[in-house]
Amino acid sequence: MCRDPGGGEAERGRRCGEAGRPVTVPSKKGAAVGRGIGIGLMYGLWRPRVLGAWRVPAAGPVILAVNHAHNIDGPMLMGTAPRPVHFLIKKEAFVGPLDPFLTGIGQVKVDRTTVDRTAITDALGVLENDGVLGIFPEGTRGEGDFASLRAGLAYFAVRGGAPIVPVAVLGSTERRGRLIKALPPLRSRVDVVFGEAFEAGDSSGRRTRKALDEATVRIQERLTAHLENAKRLTGR
Repeated sequence: MCRDPGGGEAERGRRCGEAGRPVTVPSKKGAAVGRGIGIGLMYGLWRPRVLGAWRVPAAGPVILAVNHAHNIDGPMLMGTAPRPVHFLIKKEAFVGPLDPFLTGIGQVKVDRTTVDRTAITDALGVLENDGVLGIFPEGTRGEGDFASLRAGLAYFAVRGGAPIVPVAVLGSTERRGRLIKALPPLRSRVDVVFGEAFEAGDSSGRRTRKALDEATVRIQERLTAHLENAKRLTGR
């Protein structure tokens, strides 16, 4: 049974795709398990300070747009967000035992070298099921300053009808750990700052290339402003 037009729950995590075919949706229960693992690891190894988590809508679809400067930024958000998160994660991370593990905790595999229609369908399915989609809008790990955004974030926000909550993860790259230099020092503080939710579209409902480009500009302005505010707030 596919998800009905009235928004009822789909049987076994399924929804109606094109031509009425059932499409598997990333597991909500799996994402909840992933959140539990994230809480245990992130609070066990570091000292997250979470600010503004109440700004994340308690229900309905939402996109968390996160800056990305370190590999722990995604797990850190999974363990500190008030709701389970389905992240869009590059397919290169799904290797060996990590493949079934990441899939099992509701994460979305994406091929960044092409238009990955399976990943797009899965991500939209998360939003249609009133879930939380996590996106690194810069596309890859970098300076974490939102300087270069891809249009994918605007597409998902407009097509999925979901508000965007900007998130700044700060402190993950300030120092190297003694035992594992690739990670921040154990028990060091990492700040996670959630911003005000906002709509990416212009209320016209347009999904043209021009409309998405304009939405991307608006998103970048909001994300950059949030990052600057988060740095002032935390003293980072």
